[in-house]
Amino acid sequence: MRDPCARPIGGAAPGRLTKRREFLAAASGRRFHTERMTVQGLVRDDASGLRFGLTVTKKVGHATERNRIRRRLRQAFRHAAVDHGGRNADVVVIGRRPALVAAFPLLVGDLQRALAIVTRPRPAKAAIAPAGILSTGSANA
Repeated sequence: MRDPCARPIGGAAPGRLTKRREFLAAASGRRFHTERMTVQGLVRDDASGLRFGLTVTKKVGHATERNRIRRRLRQAFRHAAVDHGGRNADVVVIGRRPALVAAFPLLVGDLQRALAIVTRPRPAKAAIAPAGILSTGSANA
């Protein structure tokens, strides 16, 4: 396993989510929660790669604290996304206050686990059999 604090190597930087509708679409996908963040992700069919959005609400603290959390999570995402860059997904990270004081390798580890979960494709839905075909017993037997 790589050192989570090492600089990211190779690969293109993840794209950014900029529009509200993109954030809302990602919210309809899978979720991953820790005390430091919530990660939402939606796998896309197009080939535009991994895209990233970040939000920290005003409940978390003053502007300087929110900006520091954003900077830490943005850098942690760059480190974590190196292994997941080939996936086509939109990912939104919602920062929480404990991310302000958490160790950086812990943030990177949280995001690596989150990306593995929220960017995993959903399994194909099984066809539903019509009623009566799968019954094992008969009323006349």
